[in-house]
Amino acid sequence: MASASFRFYAQLNRLLAPERRGHASSWQGADDATAKHAVEALGVPHTEIELLLVNGEPAGFERRLAEGDRVAVYPKFETLDLGPLPRLRSAPPAPPRFFADAHLGALARWLRMAGFDTVYDNGAHDDAIVRRAEAEQRIVLSRDRELLKRRELTRGAYLHEQRPVRQLREVVERFDLQSHIEPFSLCTRCNVRLRAADKVAIAPRLPPRVRERQQRFRACPACGRLYWEGSHWQRMRAVLDALLTPQAPAH
Repeated sequence: MASASFRFYAQLNRLLAPERRGHASSWQGADDATAKHAVEALGVPHTEIELLLVNGEPAGFERRLAEGDRVAVYPKFETLDLGPLPRLRSAPPAPPRFFADAHLGALARWLRMAGFDTVYDNGAHDDAIVRRAEAEQRIVLSRDRELLKRRELTRGAYLHEQRPVRQLREVVERFDLQSHIEPFSLCTRCNVRLRAADKVAIAPRLPPRVRERQQRFRACPACGRLYWEGSHWQRMRAVLDALLTPQAPAH
C-alpha cells in the first residue's frame, strides 16, 4: 500500500467528504495506483481537474503515486492563464458545445435559449454520450459523478445546483460565457439555428391575437416551430439578461 497526501483547492472541496475539505489529508491505495484513480476514489471526477502537481511538479492523470507523494489538485479556471504550466486537456471550442445528460432536459432548453449548441437525448446510454461528446468535442454536463469518471471522457462538468435556472448560471459562470450569449437564436426543441419568418407566409398558423400584435417572427427550419416576442419571451429574456449581471458572492 502506498500513502500520499492530497490537497484540493477552490470548488473541488465541495466534492470531498467534509473531513477532507480545506486542508491536506492522507490517502492510501495500491502501490501502482495512478493519480486519476486516487482523486476519483476521493470523490472528484477527473473532468473537474485542470492541474495536478505532485511534489510541486506538474503531472498527468497516469502518474503512478509513490509513498510520501504530496499531491495538489486544482480545478478548471476558464479565465486563468496558467502560463507555462501544462493543462491536462486542450481548451474546448469557443464558445463551447454541450451534451446534457438524461436528467438535465430543462437545462438543455435554457442553454439553447441562450444560444449554446446543446445536445440532449434522454434515451442515450453513457457509452453513447461519451462517444458523441468526444467525436464532437462537447462538454458533458451531469450530476452523475460516475459518468464523468469515464476514462474515455475528456471534457465534463459536474453541476452542484439542482434547479435549472441556477444550473444555467452555474454553467455560464464556470465557462465564462457571458460574452457568447445569443438569446433566442436556436430552436429549444431541435437545437437548430432559427431563421427570420415572413409574417404573411406564416399568418395561417398564427393565433389571431398574435397575428394582430406581433410583427417579427422566427422559425425553426427543422421542425417548423414559430417564435415571437410575447409574454413568455419577455419572461425568458429577463432571466437571460440577469446572467449578464455578475452575481454578488454569498457571505
